[in-house]
Amino acid sequence: MMNIFQNILPYGVFGKSRAINAENPTGEKGKGGMASSNLGKGRKGSPCLKNIEPGSTTVLADISGCGVINHIWITVDNKTTDGDCFVLRDLILRMSWDDAKSPAVEVPLGDFFCCGFGKECYINSYPIVVAPSRGLNSYFSMPFRKKARIELVSQHKNVIPAFFYQIDYCLYDTLPDTMLYFFAKWNRESVTVKKKDYTILDNVYGKGIYVGTYLALQTLERYWWGEGEVKFYLDGDEEYPTICGTGMEDYVGGSWSFAKENQEKMTEQTYSTPFLGYPYYSNHDDLTVHPYHNDDCPPMRGMYRFHIPDPIYFQQNIKVTVQQIGMSHNGLFERQDDVSSVAYWYQEDREMSKYCPLPPKEERWPR
Repeated sequence: MMNIFQNILPYGVFGKSRAINAENPTGEKGKGGMASSNLGKGRKGSPCLKNIEPGSTTVLADISGCGVINHIWITVDNKTTDGDCFVLRDLILRMSWDDAKSPAVEVPLGDFFCCGFGKECYINSYPIVVAPSRGLNSYFSMPFRKKARIELVSQHKNVIPAFFYQIDYCLYDTLPDTMLYFFAKWNRESVTVKKKDYTILDNVYGKGIYVGTYLALQTLERYWWGEGEVKFYLDGDEEYPTICGTGMEDYVGGSWSFAKENQEKMTEQTYSTPFLGYPYYSNHDDLTVHPYHNDDCPPMRGMYRFHIPDPIYFQQNIKVTVQQIGMSHNGLFERQDDVSSVAYWYQEDREMSKYCPLPPKEERWPR
């Protein structure tokens, strides 16, 4: 169906279906669900990983051979105490392909699944689905020729009592020569710089296909925030991009500030569709309750755009940015906000052209 994935799947060839989870951590044939419970052997004896320690790295999958990961499902509590409520940003999802020296994916768990503030929201898109309650699903095809490794890095303060997951994949004898590797990159600026575009993705060289953007924006100034244009610098573009949009809400398929019609006071309307959406808005931190402070916070907005039916190809390099421009009664103005993002793309090389490590924990979430 989707031209993005046609270079990955060997049509007409039957694969060998496998799944990895806590009960079958190697995905071995005929070895699923063997753990024992009080109901007996093979009766839901080990449905999750237990007691993941702070600072630990847990191998979720270490697959040898040639294949494609087709689906990942994860669920975990979003807090361990009322004061330690950023589990979805403190857990890091890391993936690498074919013994690459650096990870192709290194993204906070929630952000990878379009939940960027440590708080889940419902996502009903083609490649990412978030279902009740914190059912995190990815349908991105993730191919590999020799090996796939997926890790969970815990930078959370406390022990994670339970982590549920399943990784569904197929093994093949071979994959097409046109196969591309999957990548995802996270970035954040806690306070953007006026008149300097925020960088969603840079330092990627070679041939590839850009397939998606997730933006988590916390507004730090008054008035409308979404006039910034999303820009795609392709194949040697320098001062000006080849593709430049008309505004942030336009990029994710909305218009006119997402405003509900026939209202005296502006109210933004959220939505989620297969390829674009604005699923999250809140100006309250409902993850914690405290007797000496209320739950007001700068408004948080999450939005996504998946370029699957409308892919963005690059032959030499790609850079993606977005402006921070607002609007008030007095017209357009430059503004500063807290912006984080995930870029999703495919490329020929299993290595990122320039690996940029994930920022330290204290830069990922203000305390």
